[in-house]
Order: sequence, then C-alpha cells, then structure tokens
Amino acid sequence: MSRTPANSSRVVVIGAGIVGCSLADELTARGWTEVTVLEQGPLPAPGGSTSHAPGLVFQTGPSKTMTEFAAYTVRKFGSLEVDGLPCFNPVGGLEVATTEARWADLHRKAGLAASWGVRGELLSAQQCKQLWPMLDETKLYGGFHTVDDGLARAVLACRAQIARAESRGARFLERHTVTGIEREDGRVTGVVTDRGTFPADHVVSAAGFWGPVIGEMAGVDVPLLPLAHQYATTEPLPELDGVNDPRTEASKPILRFQDRDLYFREHTDRIGIGSYAHRPMPVDPCTLPAFDEAPPSSQLRSSRGDTHVMPSSLPFTEDDFAPSWQDSVGLLPALGASRVSEGFNGVFSFTPDGMPVLGESRELRGFWLAEAVWVTHSAGVAKAVAEWMTDGRSAIDIHECDLYRFEDAQRSPAYIADRGAQSFIEVYDVIHPLQPMEQPRPLRTSPFYPRQQELGAYFLEGGGWERPHWYEANAPLAEGLPLPERDAWSARYWSPIAAAEAKATREKVALYDMTPLRRLEVTGPGALAFLQRMTSNNLAKKPGAVTYTLLLDETGGIRSDLTVARLAPDRFQVGANSGSDLDWLLRHAPVEGVQVRDITSGTCCIGVWGPLARDLVQPLTRDDFSHQAFGYFKARHTYLGHVPVTAMRLSYVGELGWELYTTADMGLRLWDTLWEAGREHGVIAAGRSAFNSLRLEKGYRAWGHDMTTEHTPYEAGVGFAVRPAKGDFVGREALEGHSEETAARKLSCLTLDDPGAVVLGKEPVFADGVPAGYVTSAAYGYTLGRGIAYAWLPATAAAPGTAVHIEYFGEKIPATVAQEPLFDPQMERIRR
Repeated sequence: MSRTPANSSRVVVIGAGIVGCSLADELTARGWTEVTVLEQGPLPAPGGSTSHAPGLVFQTGPSKTMTEFAAYTVRKFGSLEVDGLPCFNPVGGLEVATTEARWADLHRKAGLAASWGVRGELLSAQQCKQLWPMLDETKLYGGFHTVDDGLARAVLACRAQIARAESRGARFLERHTVTGIEREDGRVTGVVTDRGTFPADHVVSAAGFWGPVIGEMAGVDVPLLPLAHQYATTEPLPELDGVNDPRTEASKPILRFQDRDLYFREHTDRIGIGSYAHRPMPVDPCTLPAFDEAPPSSQLRSSRGDTHVMPSSLPFTEDDFAPSWQDSVGLLPALGASRVSEGFNGVFSFTPDGMPVLGESRELRGFWLAEAVWVTHSAGVAKAVAEWMTDGRSAIDIHECDLYRFEDAQRSPAYIADRGAQSFIEVYDVIHPLQPMEQPRPLRTSPFYPRQQELGAYFLEGGGWERPHWYEANAPLAEGLPLPERDAWSARYWSPIAAAEAKATREKVALYDMTPLRRLEVTGPGALAFLQRMTSNNLAKKPGAVTYTLLLDETGGIRSDLTVARLAPDRFQVGANSGSDLDWLLRHAPVEGVQVRDITSGTCCIGVWGPLARDLVQPLTRDDFSHQAFGYFKARHTYLGHVPVTAMRLSYVGELGWELYTTADMGLRLWDTLWEAGREHGVIAAGRSAFNSLRLEKGYRAWGHDMTTEHTPYEAGVGFAVRPAKGDFVGREALEGHSEETAARKLSCLTLDDPGAVVLGKEPVFADGVPAGYVTSAAYGYTLGRGIAYAWLPATAAAPGTAVHIEYFGEKIPATVAQEPLFDPQMERIRR
C-alpha cells in the first residue's frame, strides 16, 4: 500500500470529538504535523456523542482487540490533565450479578480479564456492598471488580490532546460544516466546507453518528446506525453529601447492573443512570439540528451547573425510563426517596456486529473511516488508525474492525438497521460465542439448503450464511456413544450428534458444505508473478498443483492463510478467509495484466471426506482418482455424472477426500449425485461442529482465531509455508533470522487431563500458577476421547509434556502440552 511521505502528508480529520482529537494527537506524535481537524460545532464540546458521554471505561470483553483499545485509553487518559484536573478517574468498575446466569458469566469474564491481562477479582455480595454501600446485597450473588477501570472525562481529554497536537503544528477549526469531499482519479483531494476548501492527501471521517452523512459525500458506505440511549441523573442524595470531591466527581466504582441493562456512576452528590433496557430508538443523522439550532428541550445540566445545548442530546422520554427507575430503586433502595432530576436521550453509533468501522476506502484512496467508536476505546482506536496510516499496519490485530469485514449482503440499509438495533439490545446480554443472530434469517444459503433442511440441519450463522452444525437425521447414530456430561454453557449450540458425525467421517464418508468459504479467482498473464509477490510459499508449479500459503504484512504478521490452486498457466483459484483478503489483493494488484474477482456467490463446494471417499467418487467419473493419478494437493477439472466440477485433493479433517467445486446452478444436482452414489457406503451429511473437532485433532489452524497479524508463521507453527528461497515477497525481509527455534511464544496444542472436561476458547492458561497465555480454539476430540485446546504460550511453557491449567468459569482444569498433530502424524489416512 503506497503511503505519502510524512513530511508532505496533508491530513484533514472530520470531527473533533474524542476520536478526532485523539487521532490528531497520535498522528502529530508520529511526525505527521500537517493535520487539520474540522468541526461543525464549537470547541471543545461540539455537540456530538463525546460531549454528553458518561465516560465509562470497562476494559474487559470477549474481544482481545477491544480490550487492548480500552487498556490504551486508560493508560493514555490517565497520563493527561487539564488545569490540574485529571482526564481519567480510576475509580474501578463493579459488575454485579442478581441471577445465576449472570454470576456464571462474571466468572467467565474474570477468565477473559486474566486472558487479556486486566486486573480483576470476583467478590462476594458483602464485599460488593463495601464498595457500594447503597447496594441491597441480599439481591446479589456477587460481583466482578476491576481496579483499573474508571471514568474518562472526554471533553477534558479532548482539550489536553488539542493542546498537544497544536503544539506540534496541527490546527483545529470550529464551526466548519463539511459540505463535500473532493476527489480525482480515485483519490481524495480535499474537503469542502461552508467556510472554504481544504486540500488533503488523507481525509479521516471521525464524525461519529454523522459518519454515514460524510460517507455519502465521499461515495463510501458507512455501516452504522445512530440510536438514542437514555441517561438520567437523580436529585442530590443525602448519602453522597460531602462524599465526593466536585473536581473529580466520583469515588466509587462504575456500577453495572447488566441483568436489567443499567449502569450507574456518581456525579458528586447525584447518581447518573444509563439504560439500555428501552426500545431501540433509531435516529436519522440527516435530521439532527446544527449546534446552534438545537431546541431548548435538548438540554442537559451537568452536576457543575453549566448547561449544554447539543444536537446529540434528544428530549428525555420518561415513559421509556420508568421501568429502569423501578429496577434502579430495587438495586439501590436509597433512590426510593429521590427522583429523576434531569435526563436526555443521547445519540450513539451502533454497527451490525457492535464493533467499530476502521480503515481506508479502496474505492476512494486516502479516505479513512474511524467510526462507531465509543469513548471507552477512543484512544486505542486512534493509535491503531494512526499506525495504519503512517506505518501501513496497526501494531495489534484489528481484523474484527476492518471496513471490509462486512459482506455485500450485510451492507443494505435494512440489514444495518435491523442488526444495529439488535446490537443495542444485546449490549449487556450474556452472549454465547456460537450464538447466531436471529434476524434477518435466512439471508444467504448454499444450493444444498433444501436437502439440508430435509435432513434436519441445525443451522448457525456466519457472514450471513446458514451453516449446518449437525443434522437431526443422524441422531440414531449418536445413540449409545460414550460421551462426557456437558455443563449448561458448553451444551448450548451443541449436540451429541456431532460425535456421531465425526465418527462416521473417520470410519466411512461424509459430505460437508464448504460453500461459505470465500473463493477468489486471479487471472491474467501477470497472475503468477503477482501471487508470488503477495504470498509466502512457492506457487511456481505446474497447472494442477495446490499450495497452502500465507498472506503476510510487511512485518511478517499473518494477514491470512490461503489455499491456491493453479488451474491453468494464467488462472488461479484462491481459497481465502474474508473480504479483507480480497481488499488486500485488489489494493496491490497491478493495473494491467492481473484480474482479481470474488467468485464465492456464483459457486459452491462440497467436501467429500472419509476412508470411503474414493469408493463414492470414483464410479461417478471416467478420470482416475487413485492416489497415484490424483495425488494430495492436486486439482483437476472433471465431471461427476452430469456435473462439471473442479476437484481438489484437500482435506481439512485429516481424512481421504476432495473438495468439489461447481457453479451454483449445478449445486443441487451435485449434492443429489453424491448422495445417491454414497448410499451403499453409508454416506451422511455432517456439520461444522464435527468439522471443528476433526480439524483440531489434526492440528489445522483457523486464521482469525489461532493466528492473526500479531503472529509470525514460525510462532504459529506454519513456517513450512514460508519459502524465502523463491525470491522477494511481502514480509520476507522481516522474517529474516526468524525460525521456530527463535520464537519467544508458540501456538501450542493442549489436551485436557480429565477426559470429561471441555473448554470453548478464550480462557486463560496458567503455567506455574500465573496467567501465561490464552486459548484460541477448543473442541472435544471425539476420536481421541478428550478435550483439545490450542493456546498461545511462552516458548518456555510450550514444550510437550508441560503441565498447565486452563481456567473455565473459575475452575482450574489440568491440561498438558502435547506433541502435534494428535491424529495421524504420518499423514497415512490422507495419502492413501
């Protein structure tokens, strides 16, 4: 990706909220000093979400990336002050549980905190009351206390960062309303405002819930939905009289009552209450007034007495808040003698998956998004985007936030509205890692969907696709199988049928729907040279060869792993992971001689795997499918019955078999052909639950879970896919001198000592009694009869035979580092 030299980069940031101010500070600290920040309102509180945000910073969550964003925000704002006032008040955080389900979830959250390096501990109900004396402890099971969380004073943090950025050359211009984005030859060239035009090499939209408005000016979709969120303050409370210093406002931890979608914080002698318990209230950003046009009803008087008139502060709807007030009094009985003094409905941004939208537009180069970011993660996001702009990559993996993670089917206004509203509803819900969205479904289905329904497929969802996880038709095969009892959490979205499907795959043959896996086609006279430059393995092989390879960034981090089939001298089919892979290749493809296109929607794929796979497939074709004629990691075009297919001798489950590709219109015929031919061999359809178990038994990595840009191939155990001798490729120079022997950390295979134990992923791993790493992928190994977990560990703890513990809902589960692969290490079953 080409980048403008630092000494000549002109950056215009749209929006001087907490993200824009943080970004200007981060960019100027890195030497990009020609930074102009444009703001339509007055500074330093221009009227967006930052101006009214309650400032809660809870670091711990299921996303390692978001936790690291929040942790950096704590560190940075904790180092800033304005006029002797701190920009961060480290009062800590306290989440309380009033249900068994929430109490269990807090144990899981404590594990996440240990995985990501956040200090926290579980407390009894009495200990919670010591921190918050107003609590009715009889309603509590307990709580989770994080001592380093606290309150970010966003407007003060903006002031501090504005001063630092201005001292390095940045300028902040208030009351400049953006009216257009100038462009030329696919690149941004400037920003038009009501007070003039500002030339730019880079434009960053940090406009918050106005992001879709700015995006429309640039011709760039911004998949976020603004929604109103209720916040109220009580009258002064006798219990807080003289307790808190007005300069810092609070001394007690931020309190979250997630069982009722509520949170609480102190405002000197009052309590602020935020609620997600109400109906979703979508807001059209195009209809919000300008700062000076905000009506008097959009006012919030702070605890210090000053009045803010803000476009993002909408009139308080008392009826929506009434149930939350009763729930608040139930938890904090002292509130029964008080009432709501003031309130407002503040506008925030929500995306279909609840994550930020970050990155540079491919359609309009130089136009960047830093949107759907809350104060909690603001400084961390700004740092990542600044690194991305100046260095070409973020130091931490941010694929979960990438602009191109969304499929085209997930970018419709209707989808964004439906899923954005659901993200609001689920803010404080206990979400299972496999929990699918409920609506809109089904959205994307493979051609095999009617047959899967007939077989009683249990579908989960990913990327909009309906993905079978098991089939009720196979229930009789599960009867009598010796399986350990599962706890309620690990039993969700699981069935013993998965064990039967794994067994059938190992013993007979099974059909797997692989259609949702992304397929790209790279063609043209320059295709080979292009892919050689972009990937780590040697692709200069004869047509018919298939190669496992990696997409690396300039530092040697793993952007993705690919399976590349050379189908003709100038035609390659690439098995990829996400839309970000397509984006990366398109950004780097030469203007002439290479074409890259996504063929996923027009094609489909069935994996035929198991020891009887050849017996099933061979009678359907005149071509020789013997091992001698059709070896492992080979591909060919053939016909199975009436169906033209591209057959690839690959296996992600560790068994003999093929991936069979055809066009979508022939998909149903392909399924029926294979199903009919397989009857005499006991063929079954199998789902992703069995698939995940089988792939972990074989030690196959899943990008995005087991390895990301934060890891090198040698750390992740895929160094065999790196061929420095082939010549130059992206990341080659950075890997010089690296090897598995020099790796300080390793992706390690663990087996659980107790055959009945199960973990699911992201749990902390303890070595010598202290947190040492975290689980990336986990499943029960049905062939092995015990649980399997892959985890990142320091090299000193990664030697086979090392004893470790995995913490699962507070329980320390003994495990042992194992030599991998666990199943068929000689590859005899695949190469038969």
